[in-house]
Order: sequence, then structure tokens, then C-alpha cells
Amino acid sequence: MCYLEKDNCWLMLHRVKKENDVNKDKWIGVGGHAEAYESPEDCLLREVKEETGLTLTGYRFRGIVTFALKGVETQYMCLYTATEWMGELEPDCREGVLEWVRKDEVNNLELWEGDKVFFKLLEEDAPFFSLKLVYDGNNLRECVLNGSPLHWPSL
Repeated sequence: MCYLEKDNCWLMLHRVKKENDVNKDKWIGVGGHAEAYESPEDCLLREVKEETGLTLTGYRFRGIVTFALKGVETQYMCLYTATEWMGELEPDCREGVLEWVRKDEVNNLELWEGDKVFFKLLEEDAPFFSLKLVYDGNNLRECVLNGSPLHWPSL
């Protein structure tokens, strides 16, 4: 997952195009699942190119996010930010609608609650982190940062 950063904005993807999408109607970054033999960086570069048309030239690995959803296999997400790229943003994305959103307005979007946690860590320029988010449906039930429980406001 990658959040491209420009002019105090994040590039956000409004997931409105895919059927049976766990992220349906949510706003997220760009990215996706790794293919066979891909490293996290291979996946990052391919997914950003496929979804935006941009070729990343400057990015930073910010953390690992573990998603534990009741009844679903645990998933791990490599979280990146990027500030440098080549090319022009393609307006048509197969996953949804791409939009530059001011950083101070992102929390007003329809986000997963745990995304607000890592946006705060990004805002604080936290060092590399491990964040575990435990969900029951759409409800965030537990949040663990670098092995210690984090008492997030909504918990």
C-alpha cells in the first residue's frame, strides 16, 4: 500500500468500482497483492504503475501493518509513502476513483478506523513501525503498536 504525497495532500483511492470488495466505498491508498516471486518493492512499483500510471522514483518503507479480521486469514501490508515519480496521473483506475485529498481532511473520509492510526503515525513521521489491527467486521477491536497495546480513541 502506498500513499503518494504532494502539496500537503495524499493521493487517495475511493473504492467504488469492484463488486464484493472488502474495501467497497472506503478511501485507501494504491496497492495490492504481491504476485509470485515479487518482493514488496516489486509489488509496490507494479501496483502504483497499474493503478495510477505513475512510475515511482522516490519512496519510503514506513511500516508493516497486520490485519486480523474475524473469520479471515491474517494479512500483512507493507506501508509506503512516496514523494517522487515520473509520468502523468491517469484519471481512470480499475479499482475506483483517484483524488488528491488534503492531509487535514483525510480523517473526514470513509476510512477503516485503523487507517486513522497509521495516518497519525505518518503525520508524526514515526520511525519504522509494526502495527496490528484486529477487526470484528468493520469494528476495530484491538490496536497494537510495536508490541504494546495502543489505546486508540475509538477502542
